[in-house]
Amino acid sequence: MGVNYFTNEQVDELRCNPYVDNVSTKAITYSEEFKRHFIEENQYGKLPTQIFREAGFNPKVLGKMRINNFARRVRKMNERVEGFTDLRSESSGRPRTKERTIEAENAYLRHQVALQKQQIDVLKKTNSINRKAAKDSHKKNSNSSKQ
Repeated sequence: MGVNYFTNEQVDELRCNPYVDNVSTKAITYSEEFKRHFIEENQYGKLPTQIFREAGFNPKVLGKMRINNFARRVRKMNERVEGFTDLRSESSGRPRTKERTIEAENAYLRHQVALQKQQIDVLKKTNSINRKAAKDSHKKNSNSSKQ
């Protein structure tokens, strides 16, 4: 994706459509009402492009790929128990915790300890270098002031 951005004029045109909940230059969010309408019309045998055209959308603005992806996504939503509701706010991304076996947990913790040891070593080296640089700088300043 990324090739088929909307112009500002197209965004304004799409925003006027009652079936659009939100639109930006990159994406469009359709209303649940349109998703239901789409499924009903599709079950009557209408093609996705025809449904979009009859709903007031310009298929050339949306593009074939966006229409086909929407059709596939809405058909999957129709089969879900939750239906067309947007689940992104409820379960966004990967779960933070997952069940691990004791062996996997031990391996993970060993890895974390090793990583922290490496980080501590880097901090010690950095601190040592900084101290040495400060000491050398102090020596230079005292030698130049004696002359």
